[in-house]
Amino acid sequence: MVSRSLQLKILSAIIVFGAWEIAGRIPVSYAFPTFIDSMVALVRMAFDGTLLVAYGETLKPLVVGILISSIFGIGIGLWIGLSEKFDWLFSPIFIVMQAAPLAALIPILVMAYGIGLTSKVFVVCIMAMPVIVLNTAGAVRNTPASIKEMGKSYLGSDMDIITKIILPSASPVIFSGLRLGVSAGFIGAILAELKITPTGVGDIITYSRSIADYPAMYAAIFSIIMLAVLFLNLLERIEVYLFEGNVRGYASD
Repeated sequence: MVSRSLQLKILSAIIVFGAWEIAGRIPVSYAFPTFIDSMVALVRMAFDGTLLVAYGETLKPLVVGILISSIFGIGIGLWIGLSEKFDWLFSPIFIVMQAAPLAALIPILVMAYGIGLTSKVFVVCIMAMPVIVLNTAGAVRNTPASIKEMGKSYLGSDMDIITKIILPSASPVIFSGLRLGVSAGFIGAILAELKITPTGVGDIITYSRSIADYPAMYAAIFSIIMLAVLFLNLLERIEVYLFEGNVRGYASD
C-alpha cells in the first residue's frame, strides 16, 4: 500500500510538471520549453555522456565543500553551543557569512585563490557552513538543562553528557541544518561554475543559453535539483538509521 507521504509527493510532482508543460505550450515565453521537451533533452544528454562528464566536474567542489562544511560546521557549532565565550567570539562571523552577498565575494576569492578548485570549494563552504554551524549551535544550546543535570547526577562525564545526551537530543535540528547546508552547497557549486569558470553543469547552462537551446538549459537545471533532492532524502534516511526513535518527523510525513 502506498504511504500518504509518497502519495502527496507524487501528486505534488504531477501538479508542478503539469503546470510546467501547460506553461511551455501556451507559451509564457519563447525561452520557456515544455516539460516533455526538457526531459527529451535530459535523456539525450544522459545517453551521449554530456551529463556524466559535467557532473564529474561539478561534484568535485560540491562533495569536498559539503564534507568540509559538515565536519567543521558540526564541530564548531557544538563548541559554540557549549561555550558562551566561544559563542560570543565566533557566532557573529557565521551570521555575517550567512548574510553576505556571495556574488560580491566571488571576485575576492578569485583574486586570492585563482579560478581553480579551491575557489569553488570556498564558495560551497561559504554557502553551506554558516547554516550548519548556526543550526548545530542552536540545537546544542537549547538542550533541556534538566536532562543534562540528570546525566551529571548519575556521575556522567562531560563526554558522556555530550555524546549520550546532547547529541541525540539535538540530532533532529542538526540534521535539519545539514539538509539546509547541502541545499545551499548545491546553489554555491552552480553559482561558482557560472561566476568563476564555466565548467560542469554550469557550463551546460551557460552554453545552452548562449545558443538558445532552452530545453537543454532547463534539463541541466532540473538535473541538479533532482540530485539535490536525492542527497536530502539520503540524509533523512541516515538520520532515521542513526537516531531511530529520536526523529520527530518531517513535514512530508
